[in-house]
Amino acid sequence: MNTQYTPHLYMICYPNSSLVLSQLSPQDFGVRYNYGSASYYAGKLIYAELDINYRNDNFRIDEALSNFHAHSDGSPKATKYISSYRILEHVDIDAVQTLYLANADGTSYPLQPGKYEAPAQQQDLHVFAEINPVRMLTLSKFTLREFGKWFTDPDNIIAVPRLLFAQVTLDIDQFLADFEQNPFNPPPLEGVHPSKLRNAILDMRRREKKLFKGLTLDTSFTKESYRKIQHGFMLMDAHKEKFFPMPTLHDIELNNLKFWKGM
Repeated sequence: MNTQYTPHLYMICYPNSSLVLSQLSPQDFGVRYNYGSASYYAGKLIYAELDINYRNDNFRIDEALSNFHAHSDGSPKATKYISSYRILEHVDIDAVQTLYLANADGTSYPLQPGKYEAPAQQQDLHVFAEINPVRMLTLSKFTLREFGKWFTDPDNIIAVPRLLFAQVTLDIDQFLADFEQNPFNPPPLEGVHPSKLRNAILDMRRREKKLFKGLTLDTSFTKESYRKIQHGFMLMDAHKEKFFPMPTLHDIELNNLKFWKGM
């Protein structure tokens, strides 16, 4: 009976924030979260695998590892929680190896770090989903990198030490045109009333010095499709960034059809 399992260190980024030891592979960890746990959850899961050698004085990782064993029947230990408070703040960006997106059916897809290259042409307004440690949907005149730099600038009164976020696809001008034709169309963003979105866009365009406007108090990310993610996921602080490019839908379909169907 094999009881020698490789320990993994996972940082759950959404829907909650936790640091977890597990003897499950990244793919099996996603399944466990939605199906195998006594704690019920059904929805999107975003988690990252960290370097197992990463240490921070705020986390008692060595203590947890010293008593981290397989079950008596030889099955792997699925989860051992180390911390569930101020996680991302104390995880160095260099320790984050791979970001995983999981569907409610437990299928998952790995995102590897890559270089972020800003598009040559962009809209005047963008929608950002802040995922961890804050969770809001924000309309902004900033680009993806500018938004992260602003939100993690210590001189900013509402700055956070570190931020995981993504840009959500929205054709601003097309939405406004569609709204004029039929204001009762379904909302292009989950949890945002179309008339409220229209008013926010017009208000931002009227006020030259206004740089951002909150659209929701929560990202509503559980209901939004991964298909709406534009470019990828950005992890930033005041000194570093790590970008996880989102593959094309065609590539996702070829590499993992089950995940693609659940997106």
